[in-house]
Amino acid sequence: MNYKEVYDYGVSQLAQAGIEENKLDARLLLEHVCHTDRNDLLVHGDREVPAGEQNLYREYIGKRKMHIPLQHITGEQEFMGLVFRINNHVLIPRQDTEILVEEVLRHLHDGMKILDMCTGSGCILLSLLHYSNGCTGVGTDISQEALTVAKENGAKLMEQDGTEKESEGAVFRFVKSDLFENVEGKYDVIVSNPPYIPTGVIPSLMEEVRDYEPREALDGKEDGLFFYRRISSDARGFLKGGGYLFFEIGYDQAKEVSHIMESDGYRDVTVVKDFAGLDRVVYGWSGRAGLCNDMGKGRP
Repeated sequence: MNYKEVYDYGVSQLAQAGIEENKLDARLLLEHVCHTDRNDLLVHGDREVPAGEQNLYREYIGKRKMHIPLQHITGEQEFMGLVFRINNHVLIPRQDTEILVEEVLRHLHDGMKILDMCTGSGCILLSLLHYSNGCTGVGTDISQEALTVAKENGAKLMEQDGTEKESEGAVFRFVKSDLFENVEGKYDVIVSNPPYIPTGVIPSLMEEVRDYEPREALDGKEDGLFFYRRISSDARGFLKGGGYLFFEIGYDQAKEVSHIMESDGYRDVTVVKDFAGLDRVVYGWSGRAGLCNDMGKGRP
């Protein structure tokens, strides 16, 4: 079978299984298996695909037909122009979360200290460090399995950046912690994409999310606001003077999270919308000392 025939097979199989993005997923899986890019389908559609790659592609298509997330099949996801390793122990990085990272970057100054709560794959903290100058950070998570993934992503990114492995601990650390339990020191920025889906809503989520992503990374307790309350209240004891707290939120949580932060004494609480025009980020500052704004190095 040639490249186009293999692709058409994938599209047909995924469409029959009710996969909405069947053409996109079939192409991405084929590119992953054959180590090609999207132009190959157009320019070299008649080239033969080796039998081994055909068999692997069929295996991957079979998994996707079961609604296993594409990213769990390939083991990676692009985020902020970087490629992160992921598995079923971490939340899959999403484009919406790039809004959070971009907003934090607008407020970062050279050499600042960052704390990333509920770090998961580490994509938020590592992206912030990659696109800033001289900043350092700590990422925390209650899941040791998630921290293993984050550490692997950190080591890989440092290798790509040409940073000496010996300096890894000086740039970032990942710590097992139930929120602030094992956190030490004070930070210029605390950022978090916490679990924020109400427990009762989880059964109605898409199968790919409900059945394959870690529940502890999704479940925000009864009203979805549990972690916002905890983090907002406790973060003030870990912020430097004028430090900022940033949250990613669900599209319908801006009013409640803003109220939580204002009640805890944060100033200039601001809501930022995503590309779809939905509320996605809420942030404010601790109200003690000014914080300089500065742009980091070039971003995609």
